Amino acid sequence: MGKGKQLEVLNALDVAKTQWYHFTAIVIAGMGFFTDAYDLFCISLLTKLLGRLYYTEAGADKPGALPINVSAAVSGVALCGTLAGQLFFGWLGDKMGRKKVYGITLVLMVATSIATGLSFGSSAKGVMTTLCFFRFWLGFGVGGDYPLSATIMSEYANKKTRGSFIAAVFAMQGMGILAGGIISLIVSSAFENKFKPPTWNEDPVASMPPQSDYIWRIVLMFGALPAALTYYWRMQMPETARYTALVAKNAKQAAEDMSKVLKVQIDGDEEKFQEMSKSDKNQFGLFTREFARRYGIRLIGTTSTWFLLDVAFYSQNLFQKDLFSSVGWIPPAGEMNAIREVYMIARAQTLIALCGTVPGYWFTVAFIDIMGRWWIQMMGFFFMTVFMFAIAFPYNHWQQKENRIGFIIMYGLTFFFANFGPNATTFVVPAEVFPARLRSTCHGISAATGKAGAIVGAFGFVYASQEKDPAKRDHGYPAGIGKKNSLIVLGVSNFLGMVCTLFVPESMGKSLEELTGEVEVDEVEQVYYKWGSIPTVSRRLHFT
Repeated sequence: MGKGKQLEVLNALDVAKTQWYHFTAIVIAGMGFFTDAYDLFCISLLTKLLGRLYYTEAGADKPGALPINVSAAVSGVALCGTLAGQLFFGWLGDKMGRKKVYGITLVLMVATSIATGLSFGSSAKGVMTTLCFFRFWLGFGVGGDYPLSATIMSEYANKKTRGSFIAAVFAMQGMGILAGGIISLIVSSAFENKFKPPTWNEDPVASMPPQSDYIWRIVLMFGALPAALTYYWRMQMPETARYTALVAKNAKQAAEDMSKVLKVQIDGDEEKFQEMSKSDKNQFGLFTREFARRYGIRLIGTTSTWFLLDVAFYSQNLFQKDLFSSVGWIPPAGEMNAIREVYMIARAQTLIALCGTVPGYWFTVAFIDIMGRWWIQMMGFFFMTVFMFAIAFPYNHWQQKENRIGFIIMYGLTFFFANFGPNATTFVVPAEVFPARLRSTCHGISAATGKAGAIVGAFGFVYASQEKDPAKRDHGYPAGIGKKNSLIVLGVSNFLGMVCTLFVPESMGKSLEELTGEVEVDEVEQVYYKWGSIPTVSRRLHFT
C-alpha cells in the first residue's frame, strides 16, 4: 500500500505495536459491554421470583407465574429499547463524535439500572409497569454502547490484532452473563441463610418471605456499579483519530491526540489532508445509489446474519430456565421456596456460562486474527445448527433422568459455538467494513436488526415453547408448538445464518481505509466475498 501517501496518523495506528493503551481501551469499552450483558440477561434469573411474589393467588395449588403478556414484556422490553438506542446513538456517534455520545449512554445506563431496582407501586400492575418503563430506557442506553464500543475499538486498534481487540471488548458480554449468575447466587444464598423459608408444599405463604422482594431489586441495581466505576476513564479517552481526521476534518488535532497516546511524534499531514478534503467522491450519504453499489451487499450480510443469530441466541439465554425445568435439572416449583428457586436457576445458568458461554468468547479472541472472521462465523453457525438439531429431534430422550447430563453438555456446546462463532463476529465485522463517516450508523443498523431478531426470539419463544398439553404449560398460556418444535425452528434459523454468511466479506489483516475504499486507487488486491469460488475484486487504496 502506498504508505507515503497515507495520512501519517492513520498509518501510525495501523502499524502500532500492541501497548498499554490498547488494553486500557479494551477494559474501558469492555466494562460497558459487561454492564450491557448483565442488565439484559439477569432478568431471566428473576422472572420466576417475580411471578411468585406478585401473581400467587391465595389457596392456589402451585406458585404464581407471570402472565404471558407480562412475562414477554418484562423479558423483551429492554430489547426494544436496545434496538431504538442502537439506531439513535449509532447515528449520533457519526454526527457528534464517538466520545461525547459514549458518556451520554453510560450516564443513562447507570441511572436506569438504579431506577429498575426502585420500581414502585402498591400493586403487581404498578410494579411491573414501572419495571418495564425503566428497563426500556435501560435498554436504550445499552443500545448506544454497541455501535460506539465497536467503532471506538476498531478505530484505535492496529490492523494486525484489530479483530482480537474488538472481540475482547465483546467477550466482556460473557463475563457480564457470568456475573449475573454469581451475584444472584450470592444474594439468594444470603437471604435463604437468613430467613430459612420452607418449601411451597410445606407452607405456601411462609415460602415467600416479604424480604425476598429485595432480592430482584438488589440484583438489578448492581448493574449500575461497573458502569459507574469506568465513567472517569471513559471521559479521559481522546476522540478517535479516524473520526477527528476523516469526519471532523481536523487532521492536526488527530495527530496531536495520537502523539500523546502512542508517545511518538506524528505529522499533521496538512498538505495531504487539504488535497484529500477537496475530493467529493466519498461524500455520498447512506440512502444513496452509490452507497448501495459499494456497501449494499455488506450491509445485507451484516444485518441478516445478526438477525438470524439473535433469534436463536436470545431465545436460548432468556428461556434456558424453562428448558432446565422441563428436563428436570431444576426441581418442580412446589419443592422449592421462592429464594431457593432463584438460587437453582442462577446455578444452572452460571454453570452453562462458565463451561460454554465464556470460553467461546475467548476462543474467538484467540483465533479471529488467525482463522479470519468469515470462517469462524460459518463454523459457528454450522455447529450451532448441528447441536440444536441434536437436542431437538430426540427431545424426549433428553427428558429422561439418566440423559440429563448429556442434554446439558449439548446445550452448553450450542452456546460455545455461538460465541466462538457468529455472536462475536457479527459484532466485529460491521465495525470494519463501512466508511468512517457512516461506521457507527451502519454498525447501529446491523446491531438493531440483530435486536429485532432477539425480540422475535424473546416474544415468540415464550408463546411458541408452550406445550399442547395444558398440564405441561404455564397457567394462562395458550398452546404453542412445544419446546421440541421451537428448538427445531431455532436450528433452521442457524442454518439460514450459514447461507447469509456468504454475503459477509473477510476483513482480516487490512486497514480500515483499505477495506472501505475511502481513498484513491493505487493497486488491485483480491478480497474474497466467499461466493463459492467466485472472488469479488476490491481495490487496494490510498489517499492522494
